[in-house]
Amino acid sequence: MYSLLYITSLLHILAIASATVVPNRVNFDLHQRSNLPVADDQLPLIAAHTPSSEPLAISLKARPTTVYRPKSLYAHEQARLRSLHHAETEPIEWEQMVVSGPDIEDRHTLSQLARMTANAYQLPGHKNWYDLDRSWNANASFPFGWDNDEDGFRGHVFTSRDNSTIVLSIKGTTLQGPTSKKDKLNDNLLFSCCCARVDFSWMFSTVCDCYSWSALHQRCDDTCLSKALVEDSLFYSTGVKLVEDLMFLYPFADIWLVGHSLGGSLASLLGSTFGLPAVAFEAPGERMAANRLHLPLPPPIGDSSRPPVPITHVYHNADPVPQGACTGVASPCAQAGYALETRCHLGKSIVYDTVGKLGWHVDLRKHVIKEVILEVLDLEDGWPDEDGSEWDVPVARDEEDCVDCFKWEFGDYKKNKGG
Repeated sequence: MYSLLYITSLLHILAIASATVVPNRVNFDLHQRSNLPVADDQLPLIAAHTPSSEPLAISLKARPTTVYRPKSLYAHEQARLRSLHHAETEPIEWEQMVVSGPDIEDRHTLSQLARMTANAYQLPGHKNWYDLDRSWNANASFPFGWDNDEDGFRGHVFTSRDNSTIVLSIKGTTLQGPTSKKDKLNDNLLFSCCCARVDFSWMFSTVCDCYSWSALHQRCDDTCLSKALVEDSLFYSTGVKLVEDLMFLYPFADIWLVGHSLGGSLASLLGSTFGLPAVAFEAPGERMAANRLHLPLPPPIGDSSRPPVPITHVYHNADPVPQGACTGVASPCAQAGYALETRCHLGKSIVYDTVGKLGWHVDLRKHVIKEVILEVLDLEDGWPDEDGSEWDVPVARDEEDCVDCFKWEFGDYKKNKGG
């Protein structure tokens, strides 16, 4: 597990001063390593880069971001524990505040956050790692989860030079490796309609026993699903502990969360819980998982029906995973044992029209992080918007009228059957 003692052993004495002005830039220093081959069986990929003579100085743009956080961390913890152990929600009070968040309208900032996301898949010094420059505070940046193959929840924590901004980068799914089994379990629990039951042929491959047989309908028991989703094997529970430790260690810092695929959805769920800005790349829809987890979320404001969470999803329309389009028995996801069926996201979504602009076809191979970095985010041409105008980054929008798993019926079928 990721105890406070474990994390603090990796850090030097912190010297963090509180700031009264939201900064518009956050400085990081990274050095890109060239020649980055990646195995074909691994989802996260980074293609080879031309080596540069000088380290690349990364200056991420920041902007004021409105977030909602619980007034009492104790009350928040009690609500989380009630959800974890009893699958019930408990009202808590939220307060509005303005923090420094990533400028999601800046192409360079999104591109660099995506590179940090890619680094979550390996340790520093490995082939696919973007090396840190000497001016980076290497002693204060650290990996997490790599000491125990059984945990599965992995990634890296990046710090700005002055420790004012912390970026928690969470690893996504790896097809083959020590975390693959738990990666698949979390994928199928979080993003399937009902326990990864694609059809009758999956009856021995499901991840929970919540399916309720019916001759005419596909039925799934809601209470059973909630209980399955709050098991300690779920990465969300581990992520909560890590975020709490980071908030304790960096009390005056702005904490951002990023991730790709499964890691992006986890970043979103954690960011929604704690009111922390999060950017998720090519992530499956996590809105249904948030409901089933009974996550404590701030209430909707005004005419909106959605909670005001500081989450930004970034994906392109040639990737079937974030669109919930890699489904059905014959799909490549199902063939590999994944039931990635949800498509509705929390927060706002930036969707790149790679089908229209680049002529791409919908293909699971476009899900890899290298495609997003090199072919989409690094592209200097403008991207068309719905009104015909062009932008460096497409406009972030709410996913209105989005419905997950509309072919399924959900209710307390097992309880009614037993009663």
